[in-house]
Amino acid sequence: MSFTGSFSRANVLAPRTAVLRSPSLQTNIRIGVLRAHLCEDDDPLFLSAKEAASLRFMECHQPEPLFVDEYAGCLAAPNPQINPNSHHYCVATKFLDDNLIQKVNHINGVKQVVLLTDGMDTRPYRIRWPMSTIIFDISPDNVFKRAAQDLQGSGAKIPRGNFFCHVPLESPNIQLEICRRGFRGDQPSIWVMQGLPIKTLVDFEDVLFIVSSLAMKGSYFLGELPSWLAETEITSRSSTSTMKWMDKLFMGNGFRVETIVLEELARRLGKELTSEPYKNIPFVAEQLRFSDHEMDTWRKEFERIENEGDEEGFEEL
Repeated sequence: MSFTGSFSRANVLAPRTAVLRSPSLQTNIRIGVLRAHLCEDDDPLFLSAKEAASLRFMECHQPEPLFVDEYAGCLAAPNPQINPNSHHYCVATKFLDDNLIQKVNHINGVKQVVLLTDGMDTRPYRIRWPMSTIIFDISPDNVFKRAAQDLQGSGAKIPRGNFFCHVPLESPNIQLEICRRGFRGDQPSIWVMQGLPIKTLVDFEDVLFIVSSLAMKGSYFLGELPSWLAETEITSRSSTSTMKWMDKLFMGNGFRVETIVLEELARRLGKELTSEPYKNIPFVAEQLRFSDHEMDTWRKEFERIENEGDEEGFEEL
C-alpha cells in the first residue's frame, strides 16, 4: 500500500513554492493504473478500506457506541462479527472526530478540511460541518469511486451549504491539484489522516512535506502514524524513544506534535479494548511554519518595500 503522490524536497528552503515531481512518480502512476484493473476482492486498498468500514459498523452496534456512522453499513463486509469490546481503530476514530469537530468549531476562520483517507471515509457525510466548510478528500481514486456509488445509493449527502471535493491520490501533483480545486494556503486548515495507504517512511515524509507546504501557520494535522515505521527507525521500543523520534520527525517538517496513548483514552471513555495490538500511533500536530502561499506573499511584500526604498533614495540624490 504505497502513497502514490510523492514529491521532491529539493527546493523546500528557497523558496518552498517550487515543487518538483519525484522521479518515481511515473512508476507509481503505472501501479495505480494496473490496480484499476484488479478485481475488488484482490485489491489490498479496497479490502483494507472495507475492513475499516466494518469496524465502524460493528462499533455502531455496541450498546454505547463511541460514535454513530450511519453509512458504514453500506461499505462494510457482509455479516461482520460483533465484538463486545471496542477496537483500537474505533477509539482512534472517536479521538480524531472529537478533535476535528472541536477545532473546526472553535478556531476562528477555519473553513478548509483536508481528509487523507482510504477512500471510504464517511466524515464528509456524517459530521455536522459549519456553514461554508470546504472538505477535500485525498484518497485512492478507485476505492473512492466505488464507495461514492454505494454511499449515493444509501442516500448519503453532503450537508447543505458545504462543498466537497475529491482529489485522486494518483494525481501527478497533489499540491497543484488541490489548489486548483480551491484550497488556499493563506487561510487556516485542518488536516486529518486515517487510512491513507503508507508503505515507507519516505511516503509519510512526503505527506508531511505536502501538509507543511500548503497549511497556513497555526493549522492542525491530526492522524495516525503506522507504528512499524517508528520501530524500524529506533533501537528501543519504549514509549519515550518513540516520542523522541516522532518529535524529531515532525519538527524537521515544521510541526509540534503530541502522541496519544489509546489505552489511556479508552479508559477515560469507559471502554474495554480488543486484545490484538494496534498498528498505528495517533497524533495531533500544529503547523509552526508559514505555508508556501504565506512565504510568497511575504517575499513579494519585502521586494516591494525594498524597491520603494531604492526609488526614494534615487530621488534624494
